Amino acid sequence: MFSTPKPNKIEDWECVYETSKEYDAQLAKSYLESRDIEVSILSKRDSSFEVNVGDMALIYVYVPNDYVEDAKKALEEWQNAESVDDEENE
Repeated sequence: MFSTPKPNKIEDWECVYETSKEYDAQLAKSYLESRDIEVSILSKRDSSFEVNVGDMALIYVYVPNDYVEDAKKALEEWQNAESVDDEENE
């Protein structure tokens, strides 16, 4: 009946990251911009309700098609750095 929501198709742009947390999307955007990668965020969050789960809370990070591989590598580095920081703080 229901399927997993998918990012919108946007000509010449591809979704490289999705989250339900606004701050995660903003951090990813900042990290990619620090690497000179153009970034755009598409939020599906319903502003009428404070919903943080499900289809009404998804936030997508898009980059131009020419930067997809660079963005994916950068996001992988960013996520690995976050997990190392979490381990060090334990």
